[in-house]
Amino acid sequence: MKIILEIILLAVGFVCLIKGADFFVDGASALAKKMKIPSLIIGLTIVAMGTSAPELAVSISSAAKGSNAMAVSNVIGSNLFNLLMVLGICAAIMPIVVTKEVLRRDYPVSIAASVLFILFILDGVLSRTEAAVLFLCLIAYMIVTIINAKKNKIADEENDQSFSPIKCAFFLIGGILAIVLGGNLVVDNAKAIAIAAGMSETLVGLTICAVGTSLPELVTSMTASKKGENDMAVGNVVGSNIFNIFCILGISGIISPIDLKASGDGSEVSALMDGAILFAVSIIALILCIKGKKLSRSDGILMSLIYLAYMAFIVARNYITL
Repeated sequence: MKIILEIILLAVGFVCLIKGADFFVDGASALAKKMKIPSLIIGLTIVAMGTSAPELAVSISSAAKGSNAMAVSNVIGSNLFNLLMVLGICAAIMPIVVTKEVLRRDYPVSIAASVLFILFILDGVLSRTEAAVLFLCLIAYMIVTIINAKKNKIADEENDQSFSPIKCAFFLIGGILAIVLGGNLVVDNAKAIAIAAGMSETLVGLTICAVGTSLPELVTSMTASKKGENDMAVGNVVGSNIFNIFCILGISGIISPIDLKASGDGSEVSALMDGAILFAVSIIALILCIKGKKLSRSDGILMSLIYLAYMAFIVARNYITL
């Protein structure tokens, strides 16, 4: 009976995370428009941060509660899910033509972020200094992105949706509260379910938490792909992966240094292995994009199968290790 309640609370937590992120983005975007901030900048900052809010809430809650392995594996698992399943499913729905701008600027940054992550956790610890470097990389990336976007600026469209200051405040505060509540519910109940099922924190972060917190990216990219807006589908995934490492691990590590050796269960080895897999998968996806100048339906199916194979591998690793 207890496990059923924990599963229900876990689902409630994910709903709070996703809806809270939606409320936060709507409220923050409306407030920004009232302050005459261009919609282009809003999309590159507030909306991008909003889609990564679930991962941020889970990782910060995990790090604060000493569940360091879950904090890291949630980010790595989300990035792998984004690259293989989100892009894979979108390509299977409709072949994706990847623009040169994404391949030349954004994609290399996501690969560099993976490499930086691996280098920083070679000793099993992400210190405050290393986390601060990650966050500074995010700021630098955002500045360059905004400058480039302004050079190719498209005229803003008027937003018919008018939010009163009270409604803005309600959406902002309500969204933040829902995100915080959802993050705590997910971490607490995912950890309880893991213990009951003999799963490690690493496996929970790579599977339950990663898939659950990546639902906004999946829905957004699938919707964009169905509408033929391939740039948005790819940009959403690549941008989210960059945010996940630079922003989420950066903020989590600044708040509480992440020591993967503390648990004594080999989490640091798993993190390095999964980081290396993320790097390898990033290269494979890049080759597939360059090969035919697009991700074909067969590429999408292949990427989805690679993800399923990875799931089988980490489940086997968990129980063989145990």
